[in-house]
Amino acid sequence: MGNIKQLKDKFVNDPGLVVTFLRSSVSSQIASWIDMGVGFVFFAWVHLYPWLATAIGAVFGGVVNCAINYRFTFHAQNVPVKAVAIKYAMVWGGSLLLNVLGTQVLFELLSNLPFLEEWGFKPNGYYAAARLTASLIVSIFWNFLMQKNFVYRPTTFDERAVRFVNLISPRRH
Repeated sequence: MGNIKQLKDKFVNDPGLVVTFLRSSVSSQIASWIDMGVGFVFFAWVHLYPWLATAIGAVFGGVVNCAINYRFTFHAQNVPVKAVAIKYAMVWGGSLLLNVLGTQVLFELLSNLPFLEEWGFKPNGYYAAARLTASLIVSIFWNFLMQKNFVYRPTTFDERAVRFVNLISPRRH
């Protein structure tokens, strides 16, 4: 029983790269399920357009991922929440762009390899392979690294981010 408690404590609190990456993976999976579930609900039960249901799901998933990462993955309580929100949105936007461009470039590359079609691959397979590959590369080499080294760490940008949020937020009396 003591070993399980030690493993749990290590998983929850260890600041090492590998354990932090594992926590990040757990957070990402939870957020992905929320994203898909919310998107499905808004498509199937609320009857929104697929693109709108997908966008709403992505926002919900992003908010969940950001919150879990703030408390659990990166233990970033010393970074202002407003700064985290702005930095996360910037990285999220970059992630979207990299996934879109990466998928398109990889799809084009795969489409120009005639031996793949001889082996039985079809355009749907090219897309799936391109999407999965781009997603994995962006997830590890953009999302994780930017979150670990920028979003959830105090930076000189934080003060400007907080001022920006205060500028666009409605004033409370």
